[in-house]
Amino acid sequence: MRPLPTASRLRHCLRPHRLRLLAAIVGLYAAPRVSGAQVFDLSRAVLVDLTHDLAADAPAWPGSREPFRLDTLTATASAALFRLALNEHFATHMDAPRHASGSGWTNEQIPLSRLVAPLVVIDVQVQAAADRDYALTEADVIAHEREHGAIRPGSIVLLRTGWSRFWGDPRYFGAEPGPAPARLHFPAFGPEAAQALVRRGVAVLGVDSPSTDIGAAPAFTVHGILGAANVPALENLTGLEALPSTGALLMALPIKTRGGSGGPVRVVALVPR
Repeated sequence: MRPLPTASRLRHCLRPHRLRLLAAIVGLYAAPRVSGAQVFDLSRAVLVDLTHDLAADAPAWPGSREPFRLDTLTATASAALFRLALNEHFATHMDAPRHASGSGWTNEQIPLSRLVAPLVVIDVQVQAAADRDYALTEADVIAHEREHGAIRPGSIVLLRTGWSRFWGDPRYFGAEPGPAPARLHFPAFGPEAAQALVRRGVAVLGVDSPSTDIGAAPAFTVHGILGAANVPALENLTGLEALPSTGALLMALPIKTRGGSGGPVRVVALVPR
């Protein structure tokens, strides 16, 4: 494996307080120095993939036009080449702040220090099971902090609703019958909770449902809050049930499209054994 970058190199891309947070987590996985080099010991971590497959049969936002296409240019016994065409905001993806703000960062402008960071998971599976329109509240955030400690600046905060179990099922979007635009039903963040998390200096927000705004929201208010604060968002995550409330490290690296408002992302958590 490649040696872990030296602290001096990391300081060029991470602010000092972020470096301390990341170094504390990386220390959980770092093996003793060998010949003067620090190596990354993945045997001390469980890698959890939080990403749905990109595929033609993946659920797409109601009303999307041809959200995914994979054309075969060549496919033989010895080689294959395909042309991929897809919407930026399809399957597991990141919303760049530009998606909801004219002055927000585009894909290539998001700092790496926002995309690799300590993880906090807020669980509302019970509430979402009882109310498909459940929106995280500021009281939920405060309750989480009472049990697990304060949400530190620079954390990536994911909302575990349990909704990914409906992936590929009509219940995932919960669209009501009728002409488009359909009224949708799924849980996510509420505006007050989003504002509270922005005030705490979060790096990224994410959710295992189709959007950071609940399906029944009359407007994309949470999107606007995050865009104005330059906070990227992760949508259509999966596998959050395997994550602890705190103590893991998240890596969410979107496609680096110049000027992009979002795009597909591979999201991986490193959970200490």
